Amino acid sequence: MKNTEFDFESVIKRKGTNSLKWDLFGDDVPMWVADMDFKVAPAIEKAILRRAAHPVYGYTVVPDNLFDAYIGWWDRRYDFKMSHDDMAYSIGVMQSISSMIRCLTDVGDNILIQTPVYHVFFYVIEDNDRKVLENQLIYENGEYRIDFDDLDEKLSESKMMILCNPHNPIGKIWSKNDLNRIGKLCKKHDVILISDEIHCDLTDPGVKYNPFQYLDDVITCLSPSKSFNIAGFQSSIVHTKNSELLDRIKNQMHVDNSDSCNVFATSAVIAAYNESEEWLEELKEVIYENKLTVNDYLAEELPIVKLVECDATYLLWLDCSALKVPSKVLSEFLRTNQGLFLSAGIDFGENGDNFLRMNIACPPKLLKEGLARLKAGITALNIIKNQF
Repeated sequence: MKNTEFDFESVIKRKGTNSLKWDLFGDDVPMWVADMDFKVAPAIEKAILRRAAHPVYGYTVVPDNLFDAYIGWWDRRYDFKMSHDDMAYSIGVMQSISSMIRCLTDVGDNILIQTPVYHVFFYVIEDNDRKVLENQLIYENGEYRIDFDDLDEKLSESKMMILCNPHNPIGKIWSKNDLNRIGKLCKKHDVILISDEIHCDLTDPGVKYNPFQYLDDVITCLSPSKSFNIAGFQSSIVHTKNSELLDRIKNQMHVDNSDSCNVFATSAVIAAYNESEEWLEELKEVIYENKLTVNDYLAEELPIVKLVECDATYLLWLDCSALKVPSKVLSEFLRTNQGLFLSAGIDFGENGDNFLRMNIACPPKLLKEGLARLKAGITALNIIKNQF
């Protein structure tokens, strides 16, 4: 990796900053929630400091140049064409999805998700009094694929589908063929499709994700929060070419008070998309090198745990099936025994129970500390198991 002005080596002290990741539970090495332990891009920091220098922080409108930043980014990087008329501002992807569930489905409707998947999908469906319908992904020979026969059947019973692309937690970019087949099945069964693409920029170097462009009615949720580590500014957009759907979504988000803009969000988003592309490319190299570090460490030091191959996100899916320990038990043991917090696979669906999710978006020094604790914890667990 080439040397640049960007610092991905320094371990930043985050305890005592009201950090969800570091302060909520007080673990020594938290590698669970999806934010990064890196400094933001210099352009973002400078933009925030410039805005902070103005001493009035009143209500803020969403300017056109914020939407322009999104349009330029997706056109430049993914050949994905958007316009102002197709976009709505929101404080977050999950807030948007919650609003869309309320305005586009009815109480008791089935909403389909593909498990194992981001655990908040379960909550947002159930908390809105809708029912979760699972299209369980097939795991064979260390890889995941879609069960399209089951998807066809389940969509016939569904009102909405929430797609995750790239998929969290397995880190898979769905192929153009997969997306096309999903679009055709949603159209066949008149199912509303929401595509959560929040992890789209975080791919392995030289790899690009495929934006969903196979259904005019698809609703895409986009945000720079994961790519540039600015989730605390709470900023995202909803995109669809269906004007009737977009009007209903805008109205619901207004009712839900989720369409307002943080006073610093505009500065952060514009600086991210317009001035921080080089930083992102180096970040991707760092994350990829961290993946290789984990893969090599497991192979040499902890072969009982297998890394599921992935090409996107900074979240690794660890196959712990050989341990024959429920993921919740394993996760809690690692926390109490080693102060290491990895997400239990069961949280992402019943078919995730043999796995742990590990966030590797951190300096190499911190990653190596986490791996050492993982080995020590599993070694201790095996010793305890062998005593009985």
